[in-house]
Amino acid sequence: MSVERGQIFRQAWIDGVKRHFPGEPKAGYIAPWAETPEWERQSAAAVFELVKALLDATDGKAAKLSRIQKGQFVSAAFAAQIFRHIEDPKPAYTAGWDDLPEWQRATDADIFEAVELA
Repeated sequence: MSVERGQIFRQAWIDGVKRHFPGEPKAGYIAPWAETPEWERQSAAAVFELVKALLDATDGKAAKLSRIQKGQFVSAAFAAQIFRHIEDPKPAYTAGWDDLPEWQRATDADIFEAVELA
């Protein structure tokens, strides 16, 4: 998996958190790539690749998905990565779309759109 692609994902996450999070985000939410845990770096790269594969498999037509659909795709893919890397994750880490805060939904959609542009 490409480190560069993982970094694009991470930067889109940081940018989204800064744009959408109400108040001051936790330091870990906006930690730079070098300070991000290895499992999270691997997950970022994997989810980038999944979004790219969806775009490739649809000849780019997946870009026509709604922002909700884009965010749901990123959210589900990242939750799957959490299950891959963490034996017994906190329920909040793998919450379903309807249980995510609005800032996180918007950030996940932003990530999909960042992959579109990459």
